Amino acid sequence: MLRQVHLYIKGDVIGVGFRAWTKIQAKVVGVTGWVRNNYERPDLFEKKGGVEAQIQGDDEKVTQMIDLLRTGPPVSRVEDVEIVWQDPKEIFDGFKIKK
Repeated sequence: MLRQVHLYIKGDVIGVGFRAWTKIQAKVVGVTGWVRNNYERPDLFEKKGGVEAQIQGDDEKVTQMIDLLRTGPPVSRVEDVEIVWQDPKEIFDGFKIKK
């Protein structure tokens, strides 16, 4: 069964290669979706911004990806990950870094 999750990743996650690392991890794990920096939600990320991602895949792969994103790449510092489970409205083809 296809699962989808929307993630808001907070902490020192901008300017440290987080999006590129996420794309690599998504390919390794076998999930689809997208990742982007988000500066438009100060209510969520404060002034410094954060990373937003949408992940699709089976339960096990989505859970594995969430666990990876909670840690992040070695040069980042993830403080919190807000997780919102969703019903898929579209099927993603691959994994993209959005601007």
